[in-house]
Amino acid sequence: MTSRSPTVDYWHLYTDSGGVTHQQRCALTQFELKSIGPAVAAQWQGRPTRGDMSVLFMVLPVAWVGTWHENPKPQWIVPLSGRWFVESMDGMRVEMATGEISFGADQHSQQIAGKRGHRSGTVGDAPAVLMVIQFNEAHEPSLPCAVS
Repeated sequence: MTSRSPTVDYWHLYTDSGGVTHQQRCALTQFELKSIGPAVAAQWQGRPTRGDMSVLFMVLPVAWVGTWHENPKPQWIVPLSGRWFVESMDGMRVEMATGEISFGADQHSQQIAGKRGHRSGTVGDAPAVLMVIQFNEAHEPSLPCAVS
């Protein structure tokens, strides 16, 4: 086993001070090599997230495209199968496949030219199955790559 701490990439959808949403590639870097329980070999563990959260699963049908909207609350989104995209107000479109991670934190965006928050949809000829881990408490606007 290597002693070098890993990094895990994710996309961060955030709102700037002008109310426009953007996406930036970020990395989780805060890992510690330790055991998760007695007699369990050490593994790289990220910092635990604490607080009131909900987990839900979504199945986006083939050719589904949502209208412009904000994430209801900050949330991690992990595709379990299929592909999906997220388009931010700045025009950036990111396509994600199984195992890629997105942190949706585009709350506090402004309505500009008919756009607010982001739009998302499926890519390809299969539904996109997503696991969403949503924070139930309110959060302040986030800076890009604020989660590490």
